Amino acid sequence: MANAASYIAHARTDGEDRLIEADEPLAGLQLRAGGEIPGTIASPALLELVRKARRLGLKLGQPIKARDENELITAWVEVTPQDSDGGCAIGLAHWQAAEVPADDAAAAERRTEVDRDLAELTARLDPQQRVLAASAAGVDLEPLAERMREGLGRAWTDFVDVGREQNGRDPLHWRLLDGAAARVVGSSRQWRAALVPLGGPEPGAGGFELLLTSDQPPDTTSVSRRVEPGVPRHAAIGREIAPVLRQPIARIIANAETIRTQLAGPLAEQYSIYAADIAAAGQHLLALIDDLSDLEVVESEAFSTAPDRIDLADVARRAAGILGVRAQERGIRVAVPGDDEKMPAIGEFRRVLQVLLNLLGNAIRYAPEGSTVTFKLDRRKDRARVTVADRGEGLTPEQQARVFEKFERLGRSGDGGSGLGLYISRRLARTMQGELTVRSTPGKGARFTLELPADE
Repeated sequence: MANAASYIAHARTDGEDRLIEADEPLAGLQLRAGGEIPGTIASPALLELVRKARRLGLKLGQPIKARDENELITAWVEVTPQDSDGGCAIGLAHWQAAEVPADDAAAAERRTEVDRDLAELTARLDPQQRVLAASAAGVDLEPLAERMREGLGRAWTDFVDVGREQNGRDPLHWRLLDGAAARVVGSSRQWRAALVPLGGPEPGAGGFELLLTSDQPPDTTSVSRRVEPGVPRHAAIGREIAPVLRQPIARIIANAETIRTQLAGPLAEQYSIYAADIAAAGQHLLALIDDLSDLEVVESEAFSTAPDRIDLADVARRAAGILGVRAQERGIRVAVPGDDEKMPAIGEFRRVLQVLLNLLGNAIRYAPEGSTVTFKLDRRKDRARVTVADRGEGLTPEQQARVFEKFERLGRSGDGGSGLGLYISRRLARTMQGELTVRSTPGKGARFTLELPADE
């Protein structure tokens, strides 16, 4: 333990582990990490050390690591419980700060992708962490997603217990909630919340993506075995099989990615390659399960969409944002409508986004590296249209006649596709009183056009 006289900074907490006062540089870290003074300790490592010292009633010292937006910080911290108020005295004996290396930022991005693969609930939040949309893949989170959709505009912490002190009805700063343990009414599993900031230059200026993940497998007994009226008895993939398989497959992908990126430690290159193959195979299997689930939905006699007023220009920009990283990996530029462009239409936002993601994903997969994929808007009488145009090999007239057929891959192999995406997309377009068509010339690329009823 260091001598108290050698401390470079002091701080004090109360009996609820809130930072009451602090010297620099600890005070600056608290504020940059989204905390307040007084307020809950923002550094998870420091908070854990304070809680442990208070619980044991012992003076404890150890190195801790923390980070803010620009720096990685290591410090030697000593915590002494105070009998007078139940809080603790904190002494800082050493402090080092270094810039966040580029590979650390890349690792954080990979962890985000793993969280997206594992997420059993995904929600879009505004900059104040209020729910804008929510969807669930986990059976025991479907009621939570429904409650969120019914309570749009409310803070997500109104629906999920994160076990953190809240300041009135406003959620804590997002950095304090990112990685927080969460409990969900109706689920026996333990959850972890991940908040992905959107927009810039200030993280979260464009809102947040909320991801709920769990290390525990779903309770298979909670999956309904009842066959609903009008649903074929054999149509069980989306309702019964997919919820059970999705989580363990996603866990395999996450573990393989951890090995591939050597986050758990260095290893021989050949094993990293094996792990990459495992992750890719898992991604293909998940995509196939999702496609088969969608196939069941769109082929059901009871299937319908929820038409609403949408802007095709806005949906196109969102699709490009979602697949932007994949396009960058292949050096492909995606040209989207400008922020001032609009193309009002009638359709279900979620389904239109699904169609455009499929069209853009195909274009990125088959277009030459370094080329441009373009979204184009136009209107013909009472029809609003958005076209995804690439500069790939194009399709022959015979291929164009078959491209929308079920399981049709035009002889391609090894590209990870199931041959269902365009079939499902056309079914969705027609259910929304629209159409999906293709025009192509071999060697000059392809143009897939989604048209929907225009919004007058």
